[in-house]
Amino acid sequence: MPFFKTTGKPLRTQICDASGRFTLPASACGLVKQYVHAAQFVPCIPFFTIPTGPESITFRKLSVSHSHSPLRAPSRSGNLFYKPKTMTDLAQPAPETQTWKLTLAYDGTEFRGWQVQPGELTIQGELQAALGRITGEAPLPQGSGRTDAGVHALAQVASFALQARIPPESLHRALNRTLPPSIRILAARTVRSTFHARHSALAKTYEYRLFRGNICPPFLARYAHACPWPMDVEALQMSARLFEGEHDFMSFAATDPDLASRGLQPELDINQGIKAPTATTGAVRTIFSSAWEDRQSEGGSLLVYRVRGNGFLHHMVRNLVGTMLDVGRGRLPLSEIPSIIAARSRSAAGPTAPARGLFLHSVEYDEQKLDISPPPA
Repeated sequence: MPFFKTTGKPLRTQICDASGRFTLPASACGLVKQYVHAAQFVPCIPFFTIPTGPESITFRKLSVSHSHSPLRAPSRSGNLFYKPKTMTDLAQPAPETQTWKLTLAYDGTEFRGWQVQPGELTIQGELQAALGRITGEAPLPQGSGRTDAGVHALAQVASFALQARIPPESLHRALNRTLPPSIRILAARTVRSTFHARHSALAKTYEYRLFRGNICPPFLARYAHACPWPMDVEALQMSARLFEGEHDFMSFAATDPDLASRGLQPELDINQGIKAPTATTGAVRTIFSSAWEDRQSEGGSLLVYRVRGNGFLHHMVRNLVGTMLDVGRGRLPLSEIPSIIAARSRSAAGPTAPARGLFLHSVEYDEQKLDISPPPA
């Protein structure tokens, strides 16, 4: 079926002969014949393949311009030629992937946490969908840790691999245009292929924010736990220091009775990728610093707990905060903290503090192991 290019219409492609119509010879079985028409035809999509049995013939698509179209080239001889190629000559290696490191912040209020869950709105799911819309690929981004529903992040880190070659600044800009306003990409860069957001992490810092006024302003209510009752701040500070060093934090790990209903697997550890701690897997972590500090905000006074460690168990920070608040309110003697740690039982510790006050503050890596090595001279 011949066709003609008309002004203002999309350029279509057709196999044509030297006069404007031609049919391809079918006598080239066993070889792939690549036809290039060097006359008045404009090459379009490079190749297509027609199966002819055990082997195939790959042809170049050509387009023809209407005689009145300005796209039509001057008349020339219509020599048609081909070059035989075997299928192995046309085989192309798969593009190599690049490993990416994203730093992102998000308001976790409307999300069911980081990890993808069927039928639920999650940070990981939104990020994967955005990458798919931008690049046509849909890698599952791996986070430095799974934040729970309602937990926020100031600098979460995610890693994934892409085949698409895209400048970091372009991906950064495109993601922020595609993602909802409650998720913002702070930085995007390519890193060594060995990098993994969770396995490569050396330390993480969390913050938990308490509002100390009588009435929590509505613009802080999503980001702080309101505590208007009297609080012994000195007792809070002393209890926080008892958690520093290496301890078995089994008493502060979630028992996760809702995992089955959420369709999730047990929480993964930040460094080792192991399941939630049990009597056999262990729950030993090192806390480098643990302290409370006063902080002023536009809405009033905040009391902020900041903890930095080499790894954290599921709900660990919120359970630490809940236990310390019992100490600060006089419900639990400070002297009981060592006994709670030694008990290795969740029932021995205090309640779990609400998710809205918790922020993933930052994640630390060995920067020298992130940079892509320069090519050899």
